[in-house]
Amino acid sequence: MGKKIRTFCICLFLGFLFTFVVDGVNLWPMPNSLSHGTQSLYLSKDFALWSTYKDGSGILKDGFSRLLDIVREAHVVDGNVTDSLAVLEGLNVVVFSTDDELNFGTNESYKLSIPATGSPLHAHLEAHTVYGALHGLQTFSQLCHFNFTTRIIEVHLVPWIIVDQPRFSYRGLLIDTSRHYQPLPMIKNVIDAMAYTKLNVLHWHIVDTQSFPLDIPSYPKLWNGAYSLSERYTMADAVEIVQYAQRRGINVLAEIDVPGHALSWGIGYPSLWPSLDCRQPLDVSNEFTFNVIDGILSDFSKVFKFKFVHLGGDEVYTGCWNITPHVKKWLNKKGLNESEAYEYFVLRAQKIALSHGYEMVNWEETFNNFGKKLSPKTVVHNWLGGGVAQKIVAAGLRCIVSNQDKWYLDHLTTTWEEFYMNEPLSNITNPKHQKLVIGGEVCMWGEHIDASDLEQTIWPRAAAAAERLWTSFDELAKDPKQVTGRLAHFRCLLNQRGVAAAPLAGPGRVAPLGPGSCYQQ
Repeated sequence: MGKKIRTFCICLFLGFLFTFVVDGVNLWPMPNSLSHGTQSLYLSKDFALWSTYKDGSGILKDGFSRLLDIVREAHVVDGNVTDSLAVLEGLNVVVFSTDDELNFGTNESYKLSIPATGSPLHAHLEAHTVYGALHGLQTFSQLCHFNFTTRIIEVHLVPWIIVDQPRFSYRGLLIDTSRHYQPLPMIKNVIDAMAYTKLNVLHWHIVDTQSFPLDIPSYPKLWNGAYSLSERYTMADAVEIVQYAQRRGINVLAEIDVPGHALSWGIGYPSLWPSLDCRQPLDVSNEFTFNVIDGILSDFSKVFKFKFVHLGGDEVYTGCWNITPHVKKWLNKKGLNESEAYEYFVLRAQKIALSHGYEMVNWEETFNNFGKKLSPKTVVHNWLGGGVAQKIVAAGLRCIVSNQDKWYLDHLTTTWEEFYMNEPLSNITNPKHQKLVIGGEVCMWGEHIDASDLEQTIWPRAAAAAERLWTSFDELAKDPKQVTGRLAHFRCLLNQRGVAAAPLAGPGRVAPLGPGSCYQQ
């Protein structure tokens, strides 16, 4: 490389660092309200948690332990303390509610303050629930920096006052374990990174046409549809994932996609297929089909405690029913055409879900076809494009936005800037209708994704959407160029924490352009 090019790169890098020093605040997602000073503290080697919260389940204690781990894991903290900096001795946490149940609508707000003076000197974190406190711990972790001269952890720009709460109650990420199996450690890695970005729903698209990897005790032959004996999840595995996520403030939304996308079900129970020549959608004429759905949701209700279950309902090719003699005979007996049978199936599946205490999420085709015939407890999942969310909320139903042109992670040509600027409330101006948009979700479909490329396909683009879903609209940047440096800083922080987040400089999962600083990529 020529000398002039090297000089340019060095200047560019120094410019980046100067931006960081001047701006000072490199938090992601950006809190809704903050103020800070200009002083620095150092973190005591015995930095401790003080709290009167009755932490019977250990969620707060574990969260604090993880805070210390991620703050200290990037470098060996072996420096000597100088007299020029005040010592931050610990974090005093007040949690007002003793209820540690996590579900939709749990209060996630918090207030974090770090004074510049005091003896002893403590940071203070207040939250209504322990899950708000976990978010405060994540924010605190991003305020901690390793000083390479003193080799200690410092907190800069004190005093800090941060008052924060999420913009939307539902901030989701979908992973697909049917197209490619994802090992439990990889799912846990994704959950950890979700906690760093304050996403709070893992949408687990467990099964699909290609495979059925989950053990269903009520119908144990279903997981005969797994790719192999080793590419399976036991119910104990599912419990592990749910508990691991819950202790990080994340709900797990389980999905069975019916009646389409279900060919794998028939590997273990062939009678679920209309015929050997026509294997999906599931056989609407067979009572056994609904017995199986009832058994699955009964087993789900013992493990997946989130308020919602996802019943799919998209991309249903009903022509299969019309060309299968026994199904055609049933249609004629019931006086139903193909479209009406599709409606019958979706609404009956919803009733089964309701009987197990769930409210339902369905993909938008169900609304496009049946509208207000859906249960009023339906959340419609918009994915096909713009314009539908407005119709959903105008009809009085709730909506999750995942429009594929902006929030599908498997679309590798979609840039982080497009993820950042995608607005769930676009063209929805009525305040009552806006409240029916409960949030949004980025989707990591798995046709070309396995454990080798999952993380770099998700991050940092999912983090861009996470700020859109967390930070109030008034505080969001109107131009993604305004946040490029801050997101680059966060992407490098993810790397330092062991998350294989891809560079910003390109769409999808791209490799670094060449040698250089993490902050330039």
